Amino acid sequence: MHVRTSFRAVALLAAAGLSAATLTTAAHADDTKAAGDPARSGAAAPARAAAAPGDIVSSEPSAFHPLPGQPTHTKAWKIHYRSTTAKGTPNTVSGTVIVPQDGRTGPRPLITYAVGTVGVGDHCAPSAGFPRGTTLEANLIQQLTLRGWAVAVTDYEGLGTPGDHTYTVGRAAGHAVLDAARAAIRLPGAGLSKDSPVGIMGYSQGGQASSWAAELHGSYAPDLDVKGTATGGVPGDLMKVADFNDGSYGSGLVFMAAIGQNAAFPELKLESYLNATGRSLIGALRNSCVADGAVLGSFKKIRDVTTENPLEQADWQQRLRESQVGTRAPDAPVYLYHALADELIPYGVGRQVRTDWCARGANVEWHTIPLGEHVSGVITQSPLATQWLANRFADKPVRGNC
Repeated sequence: MHVRTSFRAVALLAAAGLSAATLTTAAHADDTKAAGDPARSGAAAPARAAAAPGDIVSSEPSAFHPLPGQPTHTKAWKIHYRSTTAKGTPNTVSGTVIVPQDGRTGPRPLITYAVGTVGVGDHCAPSAGFPRGTTLEANLIQQLTLRGWAVAVTDYEGLGTPGDHTYTVGRAAGHAVLDAARAAIRLPGAGLSKDSPVGIMGYSQGGQASSWAAELHGSYAPDLDVKGTATGGVPGDLMKVADFNDGSYGSGLVFMAAIGQNAAFPELKLESYLNATGRSLIGALRNSCVADGAVLGSFKKIRDVTTENPLEQADWQQRLRESQVGTRAPDAPVYLYHALADELIPYGVGRQVRTDWCARGANVEWHTIPLGEHVSGVITQSPLATQWLANRFADKPVRGNC
């Protein structure tokens, strides 16, 4: 029973591109390349310490393939760019910029796209999979490039760059999403400009990241002409999501989140809470993508891998609260959706984001997905969310339903 369910979890996570097909054994070659990559090794950072958020640290030609070898009539670059940690210090983040080669002139819409959970191993980063056609969420991103829109896809902090990935740390993710858009606009050869209208899009982990980007836009990146945000499956309350998944087939995500929080806030001292089983599991997850990580962590309770539950400690609780979505209103319209039967992020958590944003005066168009679960939610809603963003770029009226 448990074996069948865990394989179902992997299939669900992989089906809509919420996992990377690049597993641990498939891409250590990408990790070895890092030694010769000054931005990834950190060697380029001192020369750019005074750079502004969104400035390009390095760029190189890449490729965008939803499937291996599939042509897309696009030009792509892998970039490293300046961003900001959750604590407000400068960092370097990697990502990809994709521009359709369609002869378009004039301002081209730009989507800054936040992918769902791919894992915490460097080789799981979207930028590593795009050239090989193994980042399955590329199929959703292609819907955007087929409309003639440019797309910036952040790898997030620590995913493909030194240090652990700060998975589920909302402020760091929001910064990375916004700065990816700035970097795309500043990238020579991309053909974008400060007049390019910007949309924000993401689901699941990307739902948290895109929601944080929407909330931070006015204070952190007001130079971006953000027209709207399409976000779904939002893990708006990490404590509730952790409690919901503890001991289930989604429990591996809880342990990945512990790695991420500890990466951003090392004073939390995750290692001090782990027993031998926990140290082995966390060590394995640090080099895993979501598919293998889901199997490694499934059906384990926090008490099985710790000597003391860190989520019962005040400092951990405070840091998780700091990543809550809904504490400030986005300054541009939002398309927000959640599956009623979401088995990884409870529907009530997503609905609470809507309640909180509406209470703060945000312009929210909310959609409940009556049939389906977590992964099918993004599959069925992605075309509708994309059309909603097209309407924002066309300056059509917004029909909020708070």
